[in-house]
Amino acid sequence: MQDYTTSFGIGFVAGMRTMTACAALTWAASTGRTRGGFIPSSPEARTLATAAALAEMAGDKMPFAPDRRIPPSFAARLVIGAVGGWALASQPASPDHGALAGVAGALAGTLLGRAVRGPDSRTASGRAWGLAEDVAAVCLAAALVNAAEPQRQS
Repeated sequence: MQDYTTSFGIGFVAGMRTMTACAALTWAASTGRTRGGFIPSSPEARTLATAAALAEMAGDKMPFAPDRRIPPSFAARLVIGAVGGWALASQPASPDHGALAGVAGALAGTLLGRAVRGPDSRTASGRAWGLAEDVAAVCLAAALVNAAEPQRQS
């Protein structure tokens, strides 16, 4: 059985913090750890994606932040999970199965993150759980980028 750990993991990150997964993918691409060559890897792309991830983390604590399970947000998490799973699937693994693992990870990250955090991000407890989720997403994303295999571009 092929290893789809990084594919599932980047999907999980996308379920928790979508833009953190995007930023992680740009950093992985800059070190040749993504397949396909379509993930932007320039310094400008990394800066923009990282800034977007930080903005998402700040916006997540605002009282008007939408629930992560509304259709547009949920769909974006699944799409980023699929793209990330495809891009980080190990070299001998099927990229299509990597995409499926990424979708499964995004589904798990979305639903588990919401369950752990609870329904109200406007309370001190909700904000504290949100900060903990930020830290978990960043640490997991960094570990995944480090663990992803360098890809042979064909």
